[in-house]
Amino acid sequence: MEQWEYLTLFLRATTRDRKTREYIRSRFNKKARSYSPESLIPELDRLGAEGWELVHMEPVGRVGGKEDVMLDPGSWTNRYFCVLKRRKPGSYVPIAVIGSQNPPQPQG
Repeated sequence: MEQWEYLTLFLRATTRDRKTREYIRSRFNKKARSYSPESLIPELDRLGAEGWELVHMEPVGRVGGKEDVMLDPGSWTNRYFCVLKRRKPGSYVPIAVIGSQNPPQPQG
């Protein structure tokens, strides 16, 4: 049976790092603004390479010291709450033969 594990985290869009600015300029042919959302892509790509799939992303106003979230309607933010999932090791997906009641038999 297919089973999933989940990861929740806060990501911050920022282009303070020179490598991030260069990445945005080369991939999107645009100047990287201070809080360009494209700055999240390298981290999302890294997580994707580990098998994580982003299933939800939501902007959050502020993250408190206890990791609680303050919602500030009408304010600006560069922080995002993200939920990712990946298949648990050892779980499986049943494979069906499409268009056939019987699996193919070996030729011989």
